[in-house]
Amino acid sequence: MLLQTVSARAVRLRSIYVELSHFAQRHAAWSAPRRLAPIAAPRQFRSQAYLRERATPELPAFLKTYKEAVEFPPATYDFETFFANAEPNTQVVLHGYLGSLSAISKSLSFATLVDPTMEHRIQLVALKNAIEKLKAVNKHSPVAVRGTVQRKKSKASDSVPKSSKDIWELVLEDIHVLNDFPKEIVMKPETVFPPEQRYLQLRSDAELREALMFRAKVHNVCKVELEGHCRPAFVEIETPLLFKSTPEGAREFLVPTRRPGLAYALPQSPQQYKQILMASGLPRYYQFARCFRDEDLRADRQPEFTQLDLEMSFATGDDVMRTVEGIIRRLWSSLMKDPAPEGPFRRLSYHDAMARYGSDKPDTRYGMEIIRLDHLLPVDLVNKISPLHDPIVEAFKLEANDNDPTETSKLISQFLDSPAGAPFNANPDGAPGVFVYNGKAPLCGLQPFGFEAAEQAEELLDPDHGDLIILQARPRAPFTAGSTPIGDLRRALHASAVSTGFKPAPTGFDFLWVVDFPLFSPSSDSEPGQGGAAGITSTHHPFTAPKTPMDVDLLLTNPTQAVADHYDLVVNGVELGGGSRRIHDAAVQEFILRDILQMRPERLEDFSHLLDALRAGCPPHAGLALGFDRLVAVMLGKESVRDVIAFPKTGKGGDDAMVRAPSPMTEEALETYHLRLRE
Repeated sequence: MLLQTVSARAVRLRSIYVELSHFAQRHAAWSAPRRLAPIAAPRQFRSQAYLRERATPELPAFLKTYKEAVEFPPATYDFETFFANAEPNTQVVLHGYLGSLSAISKSLSFATLVDPTMEHRIQLVALKNAIEKLKAVNKHSPVAVRGTVQRKKSKASDSVPKSSKDIWELVLEDIHVLNDFPKEIVMKPETVFPPEQRYLQLRSDAELREALMFRAKVHNVCKVELEGHCRPAFVEIETPLLFKSTPEGAREFLVPTRRPGLAYALPQSPQQYKQILMASGLPRYYQFARCFRDEDLRADRQPEFTQLDLEMSFATGDDVMRTVEGIIRRLWSSLMKDPAPEGPFRRLSYHDAMARYGSDKPDTRYGMEIIRLDHLLPVDLVNKISPLHDPIVEAFKLEANDNDPTETSKLISQFLDSPAGAPFNANPDGAPGVFVYNGKAPLCGLQPFGFEAAEQAEELLDPDHGDLIILQARPRAPFTAGSTPIGDLRRALHASAVSTGFKPAPTGFDFLWVVDFPLFSPSSDSEPGQGGAAGITSTHHPFTAPKTPMDVDLLLTNPTQAVADHYDLVVNGVELGGGSRRIHDAAVQEFILRDILQMRPERLEDFSHLLDALRAGCPPHAGLALGFDRLVAVMLGKESVRDVIAFPKTGKGGDDAMVRAPSPMTEEALETYHLRLRE
């Protein structure tokens, strides 16, 4: 019995050794300069695996091709290492994509091999024996190539020394096709692929790939700043994606469950979780958070997006703003050619931003500041530009570069006749009043102002020959929204002036904080708000704290006059992020929700988890969220965040055209989740 056991074990070991020998022989061609013929094992030592292989039926062509790619040869170098260590007459294996083939003669062809990152390339030299193999491979196919390194032959015209990446080429000995690129797909520099083929967009567009790599660098720099240079250091903590429906201000995406009537909600932000972390004794939190909002789409908005989310305990808004300024300076000094902003960023109150620029996220680089003129203008002029009774009339000036009134008139006429100008012509409060300042005309083209008003307007606006002066009326009411009609007109007209070449595009980065927002704003039919019955909503979210003790007093007497400790970071007309000091007292938070916003008791109960955490001795805290997609887009000068996201949603409906999402729910899914479709 013992002899039989020993004998069986010897046979098994012999079988393993034979299989290893076969494996090594099959790969000898990729690991040694010379191809060695496999040595067949004696029949009595052939393994069961060997016999099974011999019994395998004939494989179809596609399986044969796949079988050859299953065990592809490993690369001896990546391209960067190869270029740094290449030596002539050595044999290497490289991976990459096959580029263009150029046949010089029957016995000589050239091709390029593009590395897997698609950043580097090397020339392949194919002699007679390798040409046929090379011709059989479609361009853009992934391959493994084996060849001998040699220096390129210098040309007489090569007076400039070549870099290490330009002096080497590979004499092709063998090529291993890993997959075929279809011939019917035409990939040329001018080819435009639709969103359904995002993978081809990325593969053909180096700028898109570079944007994604730059995005990764921005991520890493932010992480280094928060964890390595802030004291105390921030801790990266993930918060759940399956949350509950709470009225924070935006529409939510619901996730049904198999339990009848119960659903999760995807988080609009990690706001409540991060406040609970502050009550949990974790002083500084951050994460690159995935957020979801079912909002109307535009270039800088996606239904799912990433934000760099921060929260700090025992902190004020000033502490948060200083921390964020440090992140911005670190990013600009590490990754940007423009100089990093120095010193504290400029601060502008919400009221001043709206009054001077007509926007709570103004681009201040190109001037065109707004001033009020209604106290100067004659009544008949006001009546001509607006049907409103006693409106506020504001004005701005667009400077002409060449001081030619004719060109200025042409610009404004083309703008107002274009689709971009249509909304301003249709403004129910009155179309804009347009005046071209002309030093050769009576009253310099401001005759409708009258002599005295024209003189005062000239002092306020300081126009020059050919400048454009725009008047716009609006109701006499406090600022409430994010922009005014004249602010929208200012931005759109300047964009048109740049696109037509009338004005140069502004340069540089102008960072500023917009502060002192109203704590509450009138409810809007277009936004869900917090769903209270008071007719007002929280301007930011219902957890934002009043700014001063006086604003706390206003909560009892006139809450709509209270100012919030809320701050937005704005650069070049883009809101990069917003934050606030939070209400850390449970009684005050409950008072805001129940008595000021007048939420229903059942909706108030949705916040019980947060109120319980605040009640447990939560310290004062403040935070902010930077829109990470917008930040990267601004740094790269992109108009749309879709250009810095690997798989973005479309601008219409928020669809993923590539995977065709959202998709219809099947009857089986509706039944599983206890749902029913309504007509």
